[in-house]
Amino acid sequence: MDHQGEFRRAALELGIPDDEISRFSQHLRWSIGLLGRGSGSPVGQVGGLPRLPVGMEWPSAGDIPLPLLLSVDCGALPRVDGFDLPVDGTLLFFVDQEKDHEDSSGRYARVVYVPGGTETAVAEAPGSVCVREQVDVCAELSAELPLWLEEGDEDEGWHEYWEDLEWEEMLPFQQQLARYMERDLPHLDELRALAYRLWPSDAGLFIGGYADEEVINSIAEQTLAGREKAGELPAIPIAKWYSHLEEEKHRLRSEWVSLARESLDYEIYSTSFFIRHDDLAAVRVDKALPVTKFELM
Repeated sequence: MDHQGEFRRAALELGIPDDEISRFSQHLRWSIGLLGRGSGSPVGQVGGLPRLPVGMEWPSAGDIPLPLLLSVDCGALPRVDGFDLPVDGTLLFFVDQEKDHEDSSGRYARVVYVPGGTETAVAEAPGSVCVREQVDVCAELSAELPLWLEEGDEDEGWHEYWEDLEWEEMLPFQQQLARYMERDLPHLDELRALAYRLWPSDAGLFIGGYADEEVINSIAEQTLAGREKAGELPAIPIAKWYSHLEEEKHRLRSEWVSLARESLDYEIYSTSFFIRHDDLAAVRVDKALPVTKFELM
């Protein structure tokens, strides 16, 4: 389905200029919300036992088998503009959340892609693995925007991206984004409200969408540190370094995508998997970056 076209038509009906709609649409992404109580046919399952290729061993980290978090049928998921999921086959997400939270190496999480047409069987769970209760999930689309374009709280100031900064306290790149919002997106509030009205979601699990801001920040810091060490980025004052960091984060938001994401309020532990667009397009799902957070309920 042409979601960009649907959004454009609805925005034009509101009297918003076409060029402004185009600018806004560059930042608009769709994710696939997964709900256990949704309508329609199931597109996957949370927990339960996986269907693995015949002869394949249960994914593990050494001698520790990894519990199945989620499996989705790629062919049953709605197609999303700019999100290159395989057209068929199954994606399975395994993770030992407690160990992955304690060990950031990624060894306690695994994404497995089973191509369509592969002979599979329901795997027998190793005795030591924790099998979560199976819940079939249905899909619905949800609109997403980058953090810097999300709506702020009028009573408490801007959201966390701007950190309640006054204009003179903003970094140069932050000022550039603020000018862009004011000059080139004068109907930002209407466009944002329209996107969320057309594609609302209260799902606790999502496929696709923007990568977590903390993850993007961490990748950007590592990237700049690597460039400094290699001599590609000369020593600069700390304030200018942070401005470089904001620019790098802006670039990385377009390069990385959320492959699967649990909301923080979904469970005490929540795991997300992030991947570069080009790795997803090439089905290099072993390149996915797992991140498990811990949240007291």
